[in-house]
Amino acid sequence: MKGTLAVFGEMAGHGASARIVDGQLDDLLIDPPETCMRPGAIYRAKAGRLMKGQGGMILETPDGPLFLRQAKGIGAGETLLVQVTTHAEDGKANPCTTRLLFKSRFAMVTPGAAGKNISKAIRDEERRVELRDLLEGLDVPDGVGLVLRTAAEEADDDVVADDARAMLDLATAILCEDAGGPPEKLLEGPSSEEIAFRDWPTPDSTESGPEAFAETGVLDLVDALGSPRKMLANGAYMFIEPTRALVSVDINTGPDTTPAASLKANIDAVRALPRELRIRGLGGQIVIDPAPLSKRDRKQIESVFKTAFRNDPIETTLVGWTPLGHLELIRKRERLPLTECLK
Repeated sequence: MKGTLAVFGEMAGHGASARIVDGQLDDLLIDPPETCMRPGAIYRAKAGRLMKGQGGMILETPDGPLFLRQAKGIGAGETLLVQVTTHAEDGKANPCTTRLLFKSRFAMVTPGAAGKNISKAIRDEERRVELRDLLEGLDVPDGVGLVLRTAAEEADDDVVADDARAMLDLATAILCEDAGGPPEKLLEGPSSEEIAFRDWPTPDSTESGPEAFAETGVLDLVDALGSPRKMLANGAYMFIEPTRALVSVDINTGPDTTPAASLKANIDAVRALPRELRIRGLGGQIVIDPAPLSKRDRKQIESVFKTAFRNDPIETTLVGWTPLGHLELIRKRERLPLTECLK
């Protein structure tokens, strides 16, 4: 099947969205359990105990504790507005930040970072001029920034302007909340369907309904993720296995014994890795054990990594090589692992 299909349905009783590109599962979003705090949720939280050894502070909310890393100058009992940034590791508090971000399909509002800007990915100068004129016509409060996202390039100006105004109104309403009130959830984090609409490119077609995943074959594609083994070209393969401490990626050449087999297997694996991590919901510390690789080829692997992860929606940083020749990555925990979502 050629083209892009967006499917909105359910998995294991949770709302879910899948993006299929040319018959291959390219992205998978599943609503976390109700007991989980969603990244993007905004709370009025109360400062609790200081965790000096970790350089942060525990905050109290009606849905459980949050961890604020940069807590300098905040006193116990003080209330502040914070936004959940990522999912937490099992048994730990969700990380949060005081730097709020309001994001929709066409606009981002950034309190505390003033300015009107346009996505650098929009390179058509004529369109940029039109969007600059649109920005100038929008009333942005002092101290608040507004960025028009890449999707605004192809959208109607009135639609973009209405979307931006809605985000500005939402941000203003949240920022005007009584800072001295009790701990409270002020904004829920986006659902899987909301994230899909906000961040995915416009699909060629869509399917929706409780049975949409079964009817479009998404369930079969998800079942294949139950195996940690991912086949690559020429019989090569990699194992992607999450542990409590990190995600292990083991790359193997398979039956190919040619001199270039290792390098080709490593390149294929790194190119496939963004999608595999994305659809499996994996993040945190990632350690790659490549097929035998000479030090002179490391720069090429790093270059392939930068290209492969450039358009991935989840922030991923290449940390470097270990003395044992492993490649280490840090990936933001924006999603729960697939296995936890389907419990």
